[in-house]
Amino acid sequence: MTKPGDLDRLITIVRAGEQTGTNAFGEPIYGPAVEKTISAGRKDVSDGEKFAAGQVGSHIMTRFVVRYSSFTAGITPVDALRHEGRAYNITGIKETADGRRRFLEITAVADLDTGAT
Repeated sequence: MTKPGDLDRLITIVRAGEQTGTNAFGEPIYGPAVEKTISAGRKDVSDGEKFAAGQVGSHIMTRFVVRYSSFTAGITPVDALRHEGRAYNITGIKETADGRRRFLEITAVADLDTGAT
């Protein structure tokens, strides 16, 4: 059971700006990106290494729990997540078992090879 006191970290969700029109070539023009910092709980669930083409790569999978809101309900894998200087790729989002529209769990993966960004 998640409690509000468990949300002891800050994460930033970065969402691409809305399309404001098109240029002369028909390509979309977007407004500024939207960044929102929210409270979250964090649990590292796995880490690993991959060997490919003679190089080693490492990653960590983390689950962040956030309060349900109209903003967090709109989080998708297209959005970016930043936490403690590291960029995470969102791989999934779902409601927790705490009840409908109370908390959301975001699963995200960070590449540890690139260092803090």
